[in-house]
Amino acid sequence: MTLHGIVAPLMAALATIAVSTALTGVVAGWSWFGDIVTAALLIAGTGIGLRIVRLPPFLVGAAQLLVLLLLVTGSFTTGGVLGLLPGPQAFGELHQVLTGGFADIRTGLPPVEAGTGIRCLIMITIGLVALVVDLLAVTAAAPAATGLLLLCVYAVPSALTSELLPWWTFALGVVGYAGLLAVDGSHRHRLWRTRTATRDAGAGIGSVAAPAGIVTTAVVAGLVAGATLTVVGTEGSLPGSDSEQQAAPGGLGVEPFTSLRGMLGDRSPTRMFEVDGLGDDAPLMRAFTLSRYVPGQGWGLPDGRRMPAGRPAGGTLPPAPGDTVTDAARTVRVTPVNWSDVWLPTYGKVRSIDPPPGEWYYDPGSGAVYSEDKRRPRTYTMTTSLAEPTREQLRGAGTVSGPDPRYHAVDRVDPRVRSLAQELTADAPTTFDKAQAVWRHFTDPSNGFVYDTETAPASDPDALADFVLNGKRGFCEQYASAMAVMLRSLDVPSRVAVGFTRGTTNGQGTRVLTSEDAHAWVEVYFGDDLGWVTFDPTPLTNGRGYTPGYLDTEDAPASSDPAEPSEAPDGSSPDTPQPSQPADTPDQQAQPAGATEPARWPGWVAGTLLALTTSAVLALGRRLTTAPTTAGARAAAVVGAWLVSVALTAWLVHWAVALGVFVLVAGVLGPAGARELIRRRRMAEVASVTEASPDAAWREVLAECADRGLDLPATATLRQSAETIGDRLDLDDTGRRELHTIVSVVERSRYSPAGATGAAGHESDSSRPELDRALTGLRERLAQCAPLSWRNRVLPRSLLHRRHH
Repeated sequence: MTLHGIVAPLMAALATIAVSTALTGVVAGWSWFGDIVTAALLIAGTGIGLRIVRLPPFLVGAAQLLVLLLLVTGSFTTGGVLGLLPGPQAFGELHQVLTGGFADIRTGLPPVEAGTGIRCLIMITIGLVALVVDLLAVTAAAPAATGLLLLCVYAVPSALTSELLPWWTFALGVVGYAGLLAVDGSHRHRLWRTRTATRDAGAGIGSVAAPAGIVTTAVVAGLVAGATLTVVGTEGSLPGSDSEQQAAPGGLGVEPFTSLRGMLGDRSPTRMFEVDGLGDDAPLMRAFTLSRYVPGQGWGLPDGRRMPAGRPAGGTLPPAPGDTVTDAARTVRVTPVNWSDVWLPTYGKVRSIDPPPGEWYYDPGSGAVYSEDKRRPRTYTMTTSLAEPTREQLRGAGTVSGPDPRYHAVDRVDPRVRSLAQELTADAPTTFDKAQAVWRHFTDPSNGFVYDTETAPASDPDALADFVLNGKRGFCEQYASAMAVMLRSLDVPSRVAVGFTRGTTNGQGTRVLTSEDAHAWVEVYFGDDLGWVTFDPTPLTNGRGYTPGYLDTEDAPASSDPAEPSEAPDGSSPDTPQPSQPADTPDQQAQPAGATEPARWPGWVAGTLLALTTSAVLALGRRLTTAPTTAGARAAAVVGAWLVSVALTAWLVHWAVALGVFVLVAGVLGPAGARELIRRRRMAEVASVTEASPDAAWREVLAECADRGLDLPATATLRQSAETIGDRLDLDDTGRRELHTIVSVVERSRYSPAGATGAAGHESDSSRPELDRALTGLRERLAQCAPLSWRNRVLPRSLLHRRHH
């Protein structure tokens, strides 16, 4: 293998690593970057090692794929055989991890947090990219063809994020790709300068057929995949979100909370929050509210995607509408688990909040706590009032006007929907009676409305009319949007609130909110004395719904115990098992239960072995460089035992440490191991006594000289080369005799083919041929007269300059 055979795979790995930095646009943090570097370098190192021993390209690719599988198994599972080999338990764990990763994709907005599932998906995806890039750049000798694949790595995050990717990630990609092309160009230039007429004559269609076929297949596959299998979503959604099925039909959407749709369609719940201090009367958890309705688009923030200027959160906040000092205060502690957004959800009418570190703001108008940038907050505590008005108080408020005209604004409401709203409230004299009548229309089972994460097929061009009059099937986003529009058509001040339902309890007083609890509802304004009041029109009957006391009538569905069996949010039957405890979530299933302190004896054993083998290696000292063949084999056995003990000790510390040791040892001892394999192959060929034995013996002599820094000119004769070797390497008389024997046999094989076999097969002793004995003796004399340095043993020059021999 030439130097190009080592540099080219490394440059292919570096180019892959460089372009993978584009993922910073859709994945937060850098914890995933180490996974990418490890996968790319392991694939490159595997390719280098296997190509040195001249393994067929197909087997090299298969081995690289196996190494990637072992890396993924060791990194993201605990049930692998010996921690690395995949088995049924490991594949089961890997399935759970990948399921969690796809759930994060469906429910997240870029940049998503680099959880275990996301990291696993990144390692697998970029690892496969690194493998194909290595195949094209090294095996097919067509690095230019990797540009299409590397460009796809940029295409995905560019399509998913609304902001430009950092300039430096493009710069790194350009440098990596240019370096890959430069290495290949330099190699081709050297080959062009040194090629002979014979090689030119032998270069034909067959010599380039395989690389051309691979490149053509890769390009065609890329074009076909781009035309038929593309999973790049629209801006703001990730692949797998199934936006066509989950998007709200025709303007019934909730614009800022894109991930809400993915959460509602997610069948594998992910823990979002753990809440303490609510007790049994847990209300809905509000993240933010929406006051602007745009027909054909949906509900959004007052000024598009921007929040109005708020005051810094923290400490005592301005009184919320409807909050009085006579209401009892409640201290609530919220622990975000997998929440990452600009919103900091709250309960009730917040009086004070101790926000996590960072710039957080409070908007009195919407009651939202938010930041300018997306964050993954830590635990925070709030003091809030959970008091609710009575039915009499709400009815006594009469007809109410909103604090701002925008809470009444609504345009282009279908006349049929407006007529239905007026019909429902014909006998409703007050604002409360109107809101209650519309609310009951959606929650009364006799009216045919069904909760489902998929809406009914459209049968009317107006989405609002189609949902209210025909389909009557959808999730909370449709119900909240439709009720708010109908109330505004009646001049009732209303808005849409987005957050989470009550969740479930874990038996210790802590409420657990998962992605299944993502929710939207309606809030109606009843003046400064009563404030904004909740009306949840979504017909949830699984215990997660919330029916306050002022709506809890005999003919309306009441709040039930969370453990009560009922219809699931996804529309399944009551008999379908539903997760009732947080322990059922994928996050906790992936964690080993009942973890105990590991036994210490393996560490003591590994440490003892490491100490003993290290002492043995140090005791050998100089003998490792001057030892003859038999002694060198014993020294290699000692070094091998030392490496095993090092790997075992590192594995007990952490798998990543063991992996680092493996990469380091492979980088340091890989070339030496490859040189030894080549030497053994030549020695075996010499011992087999064939017509090729003399040439194999002479190639090994030249390699031994090259390892010692002696490169013999190609124009020198065999005898001239022998004289140069004897003089430059200070061979003694025994070594010169052995070298003369080898030269004589090689000369007879080249210039007298008829006598080559006989000469080579002449037995100087009863056990082995003359050529085999002479080569073994010469190697022993070279080890004594011209011992190899550590550097030349670790990086054999004959391996890096193969063209000379």
